[in-house]
Amino acid sequence: MLDGSPQIFFPDAMEGPMADVLLRDIQIGDAGWIIERHARLYAEEEGYDATFEALVAEILADFIRTHNPAVERGWIAERDGLRLGSIFCVRVDAEVAKLRLFLVEPAARGTGLGRKLLEACLTYAREKGYRRMVLWTHASHQAACALYAAYGFRVTEETPTFAFGQDVIDQIWQIDL
Repeated sequence: MLDGSPQIFFPDAMEGPMADVLLRDIQIGDAGWIIERHARLYAEEEGYDATFEALVAEILADFIRTHNPAVERGWIAERDGLRLGSIFCVRVDAEVAKLRLFLVEPAARGTGLGRKLLEACLTYAREKGYRRMVLWTHASHQAACALYAAYGFRVTEETPTFAFGQDVIDQIWQIDL
């Protein structure tokens, strides 16, 4: 546990295969896992190079060093000690939160875990008084983008660019809370 908040967070009860998944605060050792899993999965699925791994490491290092536990939080989804995903809510300013480092392991995709993580993050942001949430992603992440759209996020910017060794379309999404 990196801050003084409760170690374990239980969102609303859920039925199905993700009912027994625990959402807990980020703990010692989780940052390494988050970096490694993002790097490997995005390399395998999107062809990203090592600069993506560096970006994830920088985001996590900044969170660990500077986050304000009163208004920012990172979660790990796990079942029986096995990590299945992550999501973070970080402060942009007093009214805007940013969703970061959203990941669901391939074996847990399609089970409702993504919804469970996203709902926890949105609920937390609302409880902390944020009025809007933003996120950055790529258009190629179709399943995640479909989930964002289903929850009411909308694309506010799209920019073709070259990043992580690939031609990508950067997207900024946002939702009013």
